[in-house]
Amino acid sequence: MRITNNMLINNMMQSLSSNLLRTQKYFNQLATGKKISLPSDDPIVASKALKLRTDVSEIAQYKRNTDDATAWMDITEATMSQMTELVHRMKEITNQAANGTNTDEDLLKIREEASELRSQLISLGNATYAGRYIFSGYKTDMPLLNDDGTYNINVDNSEQIRFEIGIGDDININVPGSDLFNRTIAGATAGGKSEFVDTFDKVISAMESDDKDQLTALLADLDDELGNLLRVRAGLGARMNRVELTANRLEDDNVNFTKLMSKNEDVDIAESIMRLQNEENVYRASLATGARVIQPSLVDFLK
Repeated sequence: MRITNNMLINNMMQSLSSNLLRTQKYFNQLATGKKISLPSDDPIVASKALKLRTDVSEIAQYKRNTDDATAWMDITEATMSQMTELVHRMKEITNQAANGTNTDEDLLKIREEASELRSQLISLGNATYAGRYIFSGYKTDMPLLNDDGTYNINVDNSEQIRFEIGIGDDININVPGSDLFNRTIAGATAGGKSEFVDTFDKVISAMESDDKDQLTALLADLDDELGNLLRVRAGLGARMNRVELTANRLEDDNVNFTKLMSKNEDVDIAESIMRLQNEENVYRASLATGARVIQPSLVDFLK
């Protein structure tokens, strides 16, 4: 087979072109810090990168959900904690009002404080998080209670707001007001009186009539309200612990998957520099060798 100058030149140009493509590849890796620029560069790496990025994106969304759930439940727990303090204080002043050593001025101050506690209870029942009423079940755009202690809306104990905190894993984050403000009746009807507020109203009424026997009897009702509060808080606390554990796991998953994504996509800088230098040396050597191998033509001698 006869080897011509054109064949030598074509082969050399193809080799130089391949060498330049490899040089460009390593240059791009160093410029971007990534192993590939296009999926066609390495379909396996690209496919794995897409899956890992999807996983990291899902974890980030679940983490945002757990953060929102935690904030909602923190507000709910803080609100019920304040309610617990209100009941304890109402018990204290009820005991004070039930003894026979108070002056008229003392009784007036006790009644005034009891009225303030009642107003504060209703205010806490209409507490909000991010503009949403936390005890109103599904109707988060409407307050639970009216100023007179009646329900503003219908609420059922089954009205649970659920957040997805993992694949196939969701959790109830809210406390329906009907479960908190009615300890013996399931659900709440608009216009109906809240049992919780009604207990406070009975205490205030007994204070106004100075009915010491009734005040003493109402201490048991206040204890019942306190017990119901503690029951609801215990249920919420268990769910808060679950969300906290899930958030910790998601944080660990995010770190691990991010490391895997980096290992899959990110280039080894030292290795890429070495390969780029090798390709540059090969390119220079190819140019020098090509200049020597390609034979001068007859035209060169006729000059």
